[in-house]
Order: sequence, then C-alpha cells, then structure tokens
Amino acid sequence: MLNRATEILHQVFGHADFRPVQKEIIESVLAGQDTLALLPTGGGKSLCYQIPGLTLDGICLVISPLIALMKDQVDALKSQGIKAAAIYSGMSYREIDRTLDNCIFGDYKFLYVSPERLKAELFIERFRQMKVNLIAVDEAHCISQWGYDFRPPYLEIALIRIFHPKVSVLALTASATPQVCADIMEKLEMKKAAEFHQSFARKNLSYSVRLVENKLEKGLEILSRIDGTAIWYVRSRQGTHQIAKALGQLGISASAYHAGLSMQDRAKRQEAWMKNEVRVMVSTNAFGMGIDKPDVRVVIHSDLPENVENYYQEAGRAGRDTAKAYGVLLANKQDFETILARAELVYPPIDFVRRVYQCLANYYRIAVGSNMLSSFDFEWSEFANTYQLGVLETFYALKLLEEEGFIGLSESYYSPSKIHFTVDPSRLYEIQIAYVKLDPVVKIMMRTYGGNVFSEYIKIQESKLAKSLNVSESEVIKSLKQLEQLEVMVYDQRKDKPQITFLTPRYDAGKMPLNFKRIELRRALTLDKAQSMAKYGQQTNLCRTQFIQEYFGEKTDQQCGVCDICLALRKAIQPEAAETKLRNKILETISEAGELTERQLFESIRLPMAEKNLRVLRILQEQGYITRLASGSYTLTIHE
Repeated sequence: MLNRATEILHQVFGHADFRPVQKEIIESVLAGQDTLALLPTGGGKSLCYQIPGLTLDGICLVISPLIALMKDQVDALKSQGIKAAAIYSGMSYREIDRTLDNCIFGDYKFLYVSPERLKAELFIERFRQMKVNLIAVDEAHCISQWGYDFRPPYLEIALIRIFHPKVSVLALTASATPQVCADIMEKLEMKKAAEFHQSFARKNLSYSVRLVENKLEKGLEILSRIDGTAIWYVRSRQGTHQIAKALGQLGISASAYHAGLSMQDRAKRQEAWMKNEVRVMVSTNAFGMGIDKPDVRVVIHSDLPENVENYYQEAGRAGRDTAKAYGVLLANKQDFETILARAELVYPPIDFVRRVYQCLANYYRIAVGSNMLSSFDFEWSEFANTYQLGVLETFYALKLLEEEGFIGLSESYYSPSKIHFTVDPSRLYEIQIAYVKLDPVVKIMMRTYGGNVFSEYIKIQESKLAKSLNVSESEVIKSLKQLEQLEVMVYDQRKDKPQITFLTPRYDAGKMPLNFKRIELRRALTLDKAQSMAKYGQQTNLCRTQFIQEYFGEKTDQQCGVCDICLALRKAIQPEAAETKLRNKILETISEAGELTERQLFESIRLPMAEKNLRVLRILQEQGYITRLASGSYTLTIHE
C-alpha cells in the first residue's frame, strides 16, 4: 500500500520524496492506527491525510476551522481532477443537502467540514451512510482547553466516531505543548495512538530580537541588508497602511493586507506578492494561513504576538525552501507591558459578555429558542459601534462566546455566486415559454455551464453572463432572483463579508450556561502565555531556538548558532577575530570602490552604522590605512 502512496506522491502532487516524518505518519494511517502528527509550519501536514485519502477506498472527512483554507484545498484538489467538497457556515440548506448526497453517491474522495457542522442532524444522517476511510482533524490544538485557540465545537468530533468505529483518526497541528498533545488524544478518544513529532528547530531560520524605539528605521535597515520577499506583521489595520506607504515612499514595493479589505483587493495584493511584483506584505495576522510561498527571506514583527505559538507559526513562514531566512522581532519596553495588559482584557466581565449576547439577539431580531445554525453577514466593529459597546471589549466578548460554543465566527472570505436548477429540463422549458424575458438568461447559463447545473451547484460570474447578453449585471441578477422566486433554481449570491453562526438555539442572556471555572482557567492560561512571549523577547541568555523548543517540551542541549544570542556569544568569545574580519571587509570594499562615504560603505557591507563598527573605521584611519578626503569620503592611503 505504501508503494501506491509513493506513486500518488509522484504522479498527483509532483514531489520526488516525502518530507521528514511524512512517510512514517502515512504508514501509520494506512495501517489503520490512530495517529497524532506534530508538524511545524511548512512541514506538509495536508499530504499526511490527502495521500492516505486517495490510497484507501472511500471518502476522507477533514475537519478544519479555517474556511479560506478549506476552499483553497478543495479548489486545488479539483484542479487535479480529484472530487472534493466543503461544508461551512454561510452555505444554504439546499446546497449542504446536495453536497452531502454527492459525498455518498458521487465517488467523492474528500469532504471538508467546519467543526460546528458535526452536530447537525442533516450531517449525522448522511455521515452514517458514507464509506469513510479516515477522519483527519486539522488544527487539532483547538480541541484542547490548554490550546491557544480552544473551540468547543471540536469536542463533537469524538461523538461522530461511534458511527464509524473502525475508522482511524489523524490529528494534525503545527504547534502544541506536551499537555495539549495529551489532551488532544484524550478528547478524540484515540486508542494506542502513534505519535510523530518533527523537531521545532529550523536550522536555516535565524531568530533575533531588536530592542529599538524607531521600528520603521530598524525595519528599513533589515530590508536593506536582507534581499528577497518579506512579510511585516503589525496588530492594527491602520498600521499596515502606514508602514506600506512609508516603505513605498522609500523605494521598497509594499502592500497592506488585512481582513477589512474587500476580497477582490486582498486576492489582487496576495497575487502580486506571490508573483514577486510586490516585495513586502505588511499585514495583520489575517495573512499567511495556507500561503505556500517558499522563498520568504524575512518575517518582521513590529508588535508582539499574543503567545509563542502564534509567533512561531508566523515567523515560520520564512525560509520554507530551506535557504537562509530570518525572523526578526522589533520591540521596546512599552511593548512588554502592553502584551501583559492586553492579556488581562481577553476574558471580559461576565455581565458584559451577557450584554453582548443580548445585543446580538436584538441586532438580528432572534427570538429565544430559535435560529440554531443560522448564519449572518457580520462586521464586529460596526456591531459594537451600533450598541456603543467598545470595539476591543466586544471583540474579546465575541471570542469568549465562541469558545463557550454559543456562536461561530468566520474570517472574511470570498464565496462566489452559485446556481443549481432544482427542476427537470421539461419544467424549466415551461418557464422559458411562460416568461419570455427569462429565456435568454436560461439559455446562456445552459451554454456556459452545461447540464451539470441540474445535478450540482455551479459557480457563476454574473458579469460574464451580462457581457454575453449585452445587458447590465444588475439586470442579470434581477432575472436570477426571479428564477429563484419561481422555485426552479437556487441562486446563492456571492458573499464577501465575515460570517457569524448561532451554534445553539438562542438563550435568554441572563440564563446562559457559561462555564465559569473553565473561563477562569483560560484567563490564567492566556496571561501565562503572554508572559512567556514577553520572556522570549526580554531574555538574553538562552538560544532563541532552544527557548522555542523547550517551550514546546522538546529537550535539547544543541544551540542553533545563528540567532542573535548565539552570534553575540560567539563574538564575545572571539572579539578580535570578528574585528579583524570587519577591518579586512572595510579595506576590501573601499579598495574596490575607490572612495566611499561612511553611509555608502556600511550599506555596501550590509552592516549598521553602529558605534562598534564606526570605531573600527576610526582605528583604520588613525593607523594610516585609509584617508578621509575633504569631501567626507574615505579612500585607501597611498604610501610614497
């Protein structure tokens, strides 16, 4: 069976060899064993279930909280001729119904679902009928109350195992402590699970922390010294625009990216960056998940992430091609105080949480006991301003409601318009005869998208149809809506906004069954993680990679040799050798150029004009090796 898996690796995915640990994980899964795989960012997690899913007979269920990632993976599989589908918040009942039918009768190989869907009766009824070959749980740390992104709907996963008791579970995560790993295996009811851990050390990735006041200036210096593509992470949407604009004015191509941009803008900016038309993506943490760009040379953070897990994942987007890369954290004393203060706010007072829930019910006019699994467009800042709740406080209250399992929040994503004819061709023909104005629209859809519109949901472009008919897009939309009103077609118009889903029937806000003990534990855990992040930035004794390895429970005595602390230690041991090397480099550079100013010199050798470096320059001048000209430039001294 492994031979077949290797053929799929070569023929379907175009890879010559498995990455470290991938082969062992796939062997375990193919042997029918419950498996926990801890693979750092860029370690190739998706292939660990995609290859077994294609090797084994039946369909692989993939559970993931990331809608954008699900959609990207489904599209990628379809582009290779593999039948795959996804179910997530925001889809209509009819579309979900049709998708599940296809997974039973349509020879589909992969079904991606968001965790909140697992307890829906419609899903359970169809899931029982599927021939399932594997249950893969992505972002598995979300199942653990000790994880940094706990999501209660993940607890439903263990309940669905009873419908396919012989089917194994593969749990995947990029960053989990030993406590989280143990919790994952317990909550998923994994029996005699095989564990595979790839080391958290990245030999090609150099971590460093720079304590500075002017972060823009230091960031510019880093970008001038390190060639190639970069990501610059900040916390605020406004910050992305400010830094991108400043970089552009200084001749460095940069683009801002955050969840507040339209999907069209985000897709356009991401594509330009992927094609190297833009060098630096300045972004909030909305950017990066699922982005597989191997040649990112540096990831800069000018704001501290909430925890080491997030920092490790974000910095780890550098150097996936195994070439030398850098993760640089820019910080100052105020930042370390801010991260601890923010951690205190993450779990707001319970009375405020109840108030936010009541406002949500008022906002969507939801009666007590109704609207389970109903989804709505949702912009949390707009909602907060409507009820004068305070934007940041509201955000944290919503996240707590999500953790407690009352609501689901999905990031802003683009869902194209889709159509599906729900009647047979003869009934559709009757409508064309009775409604002459709709006839051209029906005909152009049939010509453009074919007969599959009767059997499945088909993505459409209203603008393309309008161009073919030589009418306005609004006229096409009006006709499509009329066809839906006539109950011959489902028309699911495109979405480009975040979604909120009510995962339970609406409660009376005063009687919500909140888990006070768990909330207190999570509050303490959040503060503990923030303190670890602050410690990472402030400590100056332990190798950065070793710090990360030890944080995740990986014991090692080996230093990376390339982080700022290792380099400083080496220079402290061999100061004369480092100074000699710099002396020779200065003399060589001036010799080649003829004459250079201080700034030109240090830009050429890609070192900052720090006092220790300027001191070497002064010593060379005092010793007569170089001469400073009247113009201020330096040249080699000519001895008579």
